[in-house]
Amino acid sequence: MRFIRACAVTGLAAMALAGCAVGPDFKRPATPPAAGYSARPPAETMPAYTETADKTSSEQRIVQSMDIPGQWWTLFHSNELNALIEQAIKANPDLQAAQAALRVAQENYFAQRGVYYPTLSANFSPSRTKDPTGTLSPTLTSGSTLYSLYTAQLGISYTLDVFGGNRRLVESASAQAEAQRFQLEAAYLTLTSNIVLAAVQEASLRAQIEATEKIIAVVTESLGIMRKQLDLGAIAEADVVAQETLLAQTIATLPALRKQLVQQRDQIAALAGRFPSEEPGEQFTFNSLELPAELPLSLPSKLVEQRPDIRSAEENLHSASAQVGVALANMLPQITLSGARGGTSTDFSQMFRAGNVFWSVAASLSQTLFDGGMLLHHKRAAEAALDQAGAQYRSTVIAAFQNVADTLGALQYDADAQQAQVKAERAAASSLEITRRSLELGSANYLALLNAEQAYQQVVISLIQAKANRYADTAALFQALGGGWWNRSNPGGIVGR
Repeated sequence: MRFIRACAVTGLAAMALAGCAVGPDFKRPATPPAAGYSARPPAETMPAYTETADKTSSEQRIVQSMDIPGQWWTLFHSNELNALIEQAIKANPDLQAAQAALRVAQENYFAQRGVYYPTLSANFSPSRTKDPTGTLSPTLTSGSTLYSLYTAQLGISYTLDVFGGNRRLVESASAQAEAQRFQLEAAYLTLTSNIVLAAVQEASLRAQIEATEKIIAVVTESLGIMRKQLDLGAIAEADVVAQETLLAQTIATLPALRKQLVQQRDQIAALAGRFPSEEPGEQFTFNSLELPAELPLSLPSKLVEQRPDIRSAEENLHSASAQVGVALANMLPQITLSGARGGTSTDFSQMFRAGNVFWSVAASLSQTLFDGGMLLHHKRAAEAALDQAGAQYRSTVIAAFQNVADTLGALQYDADAQQAQVKAERAAASSLEITRRSLELGSANYLALLNAEQAYQQVVISLIQAKANRYADTAALFQALGGGWWNRSNPGGIVGR
């Protein structure tokens, strides 16, 4: 009972002596005062032109304060894309590594919380001893020189958190776990965005290959006509050779495009957590992708809440702030309370009988008087680390705002570029057709045909690339605004939510 009372006194003393934690109390950084993302407000609507005779097929509208769905990629309305991303979320090793890193940080946090509780330990020590038989007195009153001794002991110790050093350690570990959680969100967002971009790039390459094959067919057909004209003596051989050169140059572009397509398929397999030999069955063309008609635009004040990289930087700042308190607490006195109760006897069954029981209660106070400046410099290092984390947080915020501004500008210019390329493609196609008819009627020369074919070839490829840029920058906007992770219940299999 005395030992129990002593332990109770130890606990009460711990609660009485626990005061405020030293060091700065963390406050979330103020919301950036920026009223917008750039000096040039984004266009509210951006027409999406197609290669058909219709002028427009759809429009993209910027919707202020529109929330982003947790599975934002579904807005591209592609079953193949949805299926591939679902596979990748389950199998991508980088995402699995980020999930494991989160579990590590969480377990370290739970472990650090153990400092809130006393340490209780048990010890049992049996021994067999033979005392000397000379002039020394025997150890036992019985006079026996050969005996066994059994000692059992229960000990408790607790270091009082008078200045809050332990609380700051737990606070730092909690912030590190939160930072890792947002790093997982960032890994999830990066993976899904990369898959969308890879799908768009595959669709672009397939379209470029198809367009190049059509151009080869057109140039080949024209070459056949010219050879007939050469046989009739209507044209010079140099004109035919020039057309053959153009055909060979066009054919030479195909291997490079096909190589890129193979490499893109390998990348998609890797993103899905597969080896290149395990190529996914999903294939992507522009016919399987739909350009989202409505694009979200979060308020600048909301961006700092939505971007995983900003939230992670904020938690790193929080952790650094707590570490300053830890360093300060280490410079102050440390108070430890301890107690022990046990029994000892030469007979195992008699250890806890009256006369064989012992107990103790103790307290210790320690203060470092000289350590060569170690604790002082640790404190200064923690303060410098806090300054570093603050600067990194501000840099992350600025980069995030720049990212959104760049993407909004890119989307506007992508729409302008696609519009211009559509017009150029229609003009080039009309010019090529008119020139071919004129050549058949003998009213145009073959140099005009070569120029028309080259112009058409360049414009078609440029149009496909402009279309791919439009899709890619649309996906980039969803990524730049945070990807809607807050609308997912358990993204990426995150634990401990």
